[in-house]
Amino acid sequence: MNKYYLGIDLGSTTSKAVIINESDEIVGRGITNTRANYKVAADIAREEAIYDARFTLLEQKIGKDNAIKTEFKFYMKDLRNVFQYGQFRRRMESLERLLNETVSSFTYASKDKFKTELERIIEKIRPQIRHEFISENLGSKNQFFRDIVSERYNLEVEKLGGEYYEPLMLAFDKSITPVENEMVVYNFKELVHESMNILDEKYRGLVDQQEDGSKEDWYYAELNVVKNNYKTVESTLRQHIDEIADQDINIARMVGTGYGRALLPFPEDCIKSEILCHAFGAHAVFPNTRTVLDIGGQDTKAIQVDKHGLVTSFHMNDRCAAGCGRYLGYIADEFGLSLNELGPEANKATKETTICSTCTVFAGAEVKELLHNGEERPNILAGLHKAIVQRAMSLIARSGGVRNEFTFTGGVARNEAVLKYVKKMVTDAYGEVTMNIHTDSIFMGALGGAMFARRNIEVDLPTTSTTKEKVEE
Repeated sequence: MNKYYLGIDLGSTTSKAVIINESDEIVGRGITNTRANYKVAADIAREEAIYDARFTLLEQKIGKDNAIKTEFKFYMKDLRNVFQYGQFRRRMESLERLLNETVSSFTYASKDKFKTELERIIEKIRPQIRHEFISENLGSKNQFFRDIVSERYNLEVEKLGGEYYEPLMLAFDKSITPVENEMVVYNFKELVHESMNILDEKYRGLVDQQEDGSKEDWYYAELNVVKNNYKTVESTLRQHIDEIADQDINIARMVGTGYGRALLPFPEDCIKSEILCHAFGAHAVFPNTRTVLDIGGQDTKAIQVDKHGLVTSFHMNDRCAAGCGRYLGYIADEFGLSLNELGPEANKATKETTICSTCTVFAGAEVKELLHNGEERPNILAGLHKAIVQRAMSLIARSGGVRNEFTFTGGVARNEAVLKYVKKMVTDAYGEVTMNIHTDSIFMGALGGAMFARRNIEVDLPTTSTTKEKVEE
C-alpha cells in the first residue's frame, strides 16, 4: 500500500492542506477560507486535498502518453471545474434553504416582498454561476464559496436598493457563515460521473457550434481537438474512476502548522512552527533559497535558511495585522471590492498616495478621508500596497537582508500589486537577485508540514532575543 503524508497550514484567513507521496511529490492540494471554525476549516482543506489527490491518481492511471495529449489535458481541466461546480451546487442548496428560513423568521410586515425578491435573485444567479463553472473556468480562479455567491448576490441587492437592501444583506450575513462552517463530505465517484455527464452534454452541444471569435485562437484549437475526441477520453477515464474512488489514501503521518495550529487535534510532536514549515516548503521547491518572505493573514515573517532549508534566523511582526492579509481584507471591505480585485485596481494608479497610518483601523479612517478629499481609489490602493511592502522590507533587513535566492510565500504573494513592489524594492535594495514566486506560494507552509511529516524529524527555531519586531496595536 502506498503511503502519503499530510501537511495542514491552519491560517487566520485561509486553511491549506497538501498531500505528498514518498518521493516528496505533491499529489493533492486543498484550500478553504478559515472564518470562525478552525476545526471545520482544517477538515474541509484536508478533504479537498484528498479529492485533488484522486484526480492526480486518475491522471497517473491513464498514463503519461495519454496525459500529454491535448484532448486529455483539456478534458481533465474541464472535469475538475465541473466537479467543483458539483461541490458548489450542494453547498448552494444549503445556503438557499437557510436564506429562505432567515427571511421567513423576520418580523417585518413586508417580509413576503423580501422573500419574493430573494427567490428572484437566487433564480437569476444560480444559472449564471453554473455557466461560469462549466464554460468559463470559474473553478480555476481560486475563489471561495462566499466570494462567488456574495459578488453576484450583492450586485442584485444593490439594484433593488431602498427598503430591500438592509433586510436582504442581513439575511445573507446571518446565513453564509453557518453554511461555510458545515462539513459536507462528497461522494467522489458519484460526483465525477455526474460531472462527466454534464461534459457530455456540453461537448455534444459544441460539435456544431460556430466559433464567435470571443476567445484566443489557442482556445479554439484545443476545444476543437477535445470536442471531436471527448468520447475516447471519457471511455478511457470511466475504466479507472471506480478503482481510484475506492482506493485508500493512506495518510501515514501528518503535521499541522499555521496561526491556529494549537487548535488542531494533533499530537504535540505533530505540530510545527509555521516559520519552520514555510522555510522548509520554500526550500523544497527552490533548493537555492536562502531568504524567505511570508506575508500571511495575521503576520509577516522574514526568514533566513541554510542549505538544508532549516531556519538560521527570522524576524516577524506578530502583534498587529497591519500589512498582512487581514489588513488587505479590511481595506477591500472599505472599498466594496473583493480581495482578487485589489491588486489590479492598485495597478491602475497614476501615483502612490502616501498613507501615514500603519494601524489597520486608523488606515481605514485615513482612506475615508482621502476619498472624501477627492483622491482617486487606485492611487490610494497603490499607496497602501507600497506601505505593506515597505514594512516587509524592514523585517527582511533586520533578519539579515536578502542572500542568494529570495522566495516569496503566503496568500498575499498572489496579489499582483504586492508582487510588483516586492520585485522593485528587493532589486533596488539588493541588486539583481533571483526572485522565486510560485503558483503554490500559498501552499508552502502546508508543503513544509507534509515534508516534516514524511521525515519525522525534530527541529527547533533558533533562539535569540532579537528575532521579533514588537509592533504596537
